[in-house]
Amino acid sequence: MYNQDNNDDQDNKDSLAINPTNCSSCKSGNFDKLNTYNWLDNIPASIQKSDIIEVRFKNTRKEYFRNVNELRLNIGDIVAVEASPGHDIGIVSLVGELIHIQLKEDNITLKHDELKKIYRKAKSADIEKWKEAISFENSTMLRAREIASDLNLDMKIGDVEYQGDKTKGIFYYIASERVDFRELIKILAEQFKIRIEMRQIGARQEAGRIGGIGSCGRELCCSTWMSNFVSVTTNSARYQEITLNPQKLAGQCGKLKCCLNYEVDCYIDAQEGFPQKNVPLKTKQGTAYYMKTDIFRGLMWYSFKKELSVNISPVPVERVKEIIQLNKEGKEPEILIENVEILNNEKTLDYNNVVGQESLTRFDIKTINKKKRNKKRRNYDKR
Repeated sequence: MYNQDNNDDQDNKDSLAINPTNCSSCKSGNFDKLNTYNWLDNIPASIQKSDIIEVRFKNTRKEYFRNVNELRLNIGDIVAVEASPGHDIGIVSLVGELIHIQLKEDNITLKHDELKKIYRKAKSADIEKWKEAISFENSTMLRAREIASDLNLDMKIGDVEYQGDKTKGIFYYIASERVDFRELIKILAEQFKIRIEMRQIGARQEAGRIGGIGSCGRELCCSTWMSNFVSVTTNSARYQEITLNPQKLAGQCGKLKCCLNYEVDCYIDAQEGFPQKNVPLKTKQGTAYYMKTDIFRGLMWYSFKKELSVNISPVPVERVKEIIQLNKEGKEPEILIENVEILNNEKTLDYNNVVGQESLTRFDIKTINKKKRNKKRRNYDKR
């Protein structure tokens, strides 16, 4: 058990308020995920000061602790916290009043008595032991995979996290079905001389723990800010008129991209006044069949050939409703589109350079001018 004496000068000298950028284990990328910007940092503290501290560990794991000794903690301080059993080492990721807002945002209800304690700021001996434990994680994971393969267990061990005092290890695994890993735990405990905890995660959680760059060019949402994963279905892609291409819709986890849910509500609201897509439009020109939709411009594209999307014509939503109503009354309009000139003008709208940047078609113009000059030279040479 750790004791804290606020009047002990030696403890204050040995305690390390280390910035994560100065720690070799932090530079490896294990402690830079799911950061929260403390936008209440410069606001004076209230009378009821919060004693709840958010501490982050490896990858996306975070927990809340009570600052029972009223330590002066800042974001980035390395602290020794209560664990089960022993103690663990983590980095302070959030302090102050913003924690209560964060708890409310994540729908987390914490009872004050159930929170574990922060013992004190970590000393140099704690840091050395912590870094030594981290150095064993990769080799332990590889060996655990070999043991699981020898036991013919249908599971994948994706990561291993050692506790700061090197007495316990958390083995993160993925499995499609229930796995009996009792024999695996016995072998791991004998070989590594630590307490074993098996924790099952999903494919999205594993991608968040590993990290990476998405197709958008930015870091994965699951490894930077997402803490709750909502199910994603192909209906989200259908509402947004996205082609159902599995290679483009799947993320690095092999599941549908979480970002498909970001704008789907906006598309659903925009399509409230749209008619049904499976209703053909009967005119004296022929029967037009639905092909695609431009939701925010309010256009539906139709073709007179059902199987081929050739010679498709954009039809305003109001015109589509009008033709459907006429068909219900047994009437057929003369033509599919009435205001053809308006649609043609809308299709030929050019890019307006309002920012003062160079034209997007500047290279095309140069190519055309070069071809004209070359043609003039050839004609001149012939003379």
